[in-house]
Amino acid sequence: MSQELSTSGYLSEEELKDSPGIPSEARRKKGPVAVIECTEDIPCNPCEASCKVGAISVGEDITNLPHLDEDKCVGCRTCVPACPGQAIFMVDENIGEGKATVTFPYEFMSLPEKGQTVSALDRSGKELGDAVVVGVRKTEKMDQTSLVTIEVPREWSMKARGFRFKK
Repeated sequence: MSQELSTSGYLSEEELKDSPGIPSEARRKKGPVAVIECTEDIPCNPCEASCKVGAISVGEDITNLPHLDEDKCVGCRTCVPACPGQAIFMVDENIGEGKATVTFPYEFMSLPEKGQTVSALDRSGKELGDAVVVGVRKTEKMDQTSLVTIEVPREWSMKARGFRFKK
């Protein structure tokens, strides 16, 4: 377990920067791409099994960290609800006007509505500021996990990892 995670309960940006699942800035600017924030060597590989284009590989030893082949990722979002650790997000920095979208798994009862203004949260739960819900997706195949997509300033694309309803 990482030192930061064991003491704070969440991963720092510093811990994630060299992770094999983090796409380059250049790739994030080309369109939607998976961001795999998995740093634990545990037996798990649903992300690899869910990826129909072979962009995620864990290998024969399923305790390996997932590696993202950013050039193969087509941004389909299939891996996001497949991760039992909720460690995969979809980031798109190619929407123009200094904005980005972040898609994340969401397993609570009250779903936001498209167009709703919410407060974007970072990994620690700290409020970053206002964000707009631009998509909510829930299907039978995704079991109890919905996908929520929020639009944020581009500089938050690698920070925003959740939201809070505004009062």
